[in-house]
Amino acid sequence: MAVRFIESALLPTAWGEFHLHGFEDDETNKEHVVLTMGDVSDGEPVLTRVHSECLTGDSLLSMRCDCGSQLQAAMEAIAQEGRGALFYLRQEGRGIGLLNKIRAYKLQDAGADTVEANERLGFGADIRDYSILQPMIEHLGITAVRLMTNNPRKVAAMKQQGVDVIARIPLHTTSNPHNEKYLQTKVGKLGHMMEGND
Repeated sequence: MAVRFIESALLPTAWGEFHLHGFEDDETNKEHVVLTMGDVSDGEPVLTRVHSECLTGDSLLSMRCDCGSQLQAAMEAIAQEGRGALFYLRQEGRGIGLLNKIRAYKLQDAGADTVEANERLGFGADIRDYSILQPMIEHLGITAVRLMTNNPRKVAAMKQQGVDVIARIPLHTTSNPHNEKYLQTKVGKLGHMMEGND
């Protein structure tokens, strides 16, 4: 795997001070980051979120998805615990990229759900690559994680990469009229677990 560590620096946030670690994937030229708080290399399981980039949700505060609210909830949970790691992977639109995601949005505007839109564009429902995690996890000295996710496929993919996932921690945020169909599709077609979701 051609993922290389580049540099670390402090990142003060609304939830406290994190360490920001930068990595570069030589095969794709994509840059990924990890936020850590506390000592994540002490051998104890680490509260962890693996979050795929969502410009529209994370930065532009789109209400079409729950990505931005999940990102903030994960950072808050790590801060409350005082220890954890958030892997921010540059895999926009479940791997299809930003411009194709806009094309998928257009198809959704015409009635397609998020999975149908990706498939009509010639992509799989989810083409993210979690193999890039292993070099980052090894560099940070993480040996086991408590994974904040509603996606059992993500748990399985991480276990397949040799990551010791000792627990899945549900990460629920409130729904709204703009993302109800999106959340229903994640449950019905992608197997996400939304127990307790508003």
